[in-house]
Amino acid sequence: MLVAAMACCAGMVGQTRSALRINEVMVENTPEGIADEYGAHHGWIELFNANFAPIEISSIYLTNDSTKPTLYPVPLGDVNTRMPKRQHVIFFADGEPNKGTFHTNFVLDPTRDNWIGIYDADGRTLIDEVVVPAGIKAGQSWARTADGAGEWAIRTGGADDYITPSSANVINDTNHKIQDFAERDANGFGMTVMAMCIVFSALLVLCLCFYGIGKISSLLSRRNKARAHGNETSDLAEIREVGHDTGEEIAAIVMALNQHLYAHDDESTILTIKKMKRAYSPWSSKIYNLREVPQRPVRR
Repeated sequence: MLVAAMACCAGMVGQTRSALRINEVMVENTPEGIADEYGAHHGWIELFNANFAPIEISSIYLTNDSTKPTLYPVPLGDVNTRMPKRQHVIFFADGEPNKGTFHTNFVLDPTRDNWIGIYDADGRTLIDEVVVPAGIKAGQSWARTADGAGEWAIRTGGADDYITPSSANVINDTNHKIQDFAERDANGFGMTVMAMCIVFSALLVLCLCFYGIGKISSLLSRRNKARAHGNETSDLAEIREVGHDTGEEIAAIVMALNQHLYAHDDESTILTIKKMKRAYSPWSSKIYNLREVPQRPVRR
């Protein structure tokens, strides 16, 4: 049982890591570019979690040599290797892995094409790969047109193709859906009507649900009563609920009880004697008093 659970978990992890993508690469960094935690400027590789759930990237492999798929293993034990959903992480290709988890043991060469691959923990399953073409200038990056998908293009850092380390490759400063809605419904009348319709529809559905539950409960109750009294369940429509009294019957019973209990109050010639019972408690009895009555000595 334990082995099956572990195999299932391993399959889920593998399936989750399959959505890990190489998102952007800068082969030759410049002082104007992003710096590592030591203030150095090296080439970097950006990974993107295309899942809508967090993933753990420790024990995967980064490499720039297809003949060495396990060139740089991402170390275990670092809390930062857990990538949130739809987020990014940067690895600096500086050849100095002693600086930390996100520093690889290889560097990128700007004079030739750079092949970069991601391998799963088994060292054989290729998750993603990219070939960064030679000739990209310093300070420029090779990036996807959209996060985790789309074509690749050179980012020069201009106003239309800015470089986005640890950020989305397409940054939207406005929401087009909201703008379209605002243009079509400037006064908010449509939104108000829509909100009211949603609320009343929800209340109507809730009312119907409670009504249906009540009917079902009543039907089940009548069926159980019919079975208890030996009636056929096919005659449920004609079965009168057992133990159910009408209002007239209840009123007649109440009036009869009233006349029976309070009839003597209207008759002046009959005396009603009620026997009163006094509760006795030995705790209040004087014979059990601890204090004795003093007696006078007898004189002779």
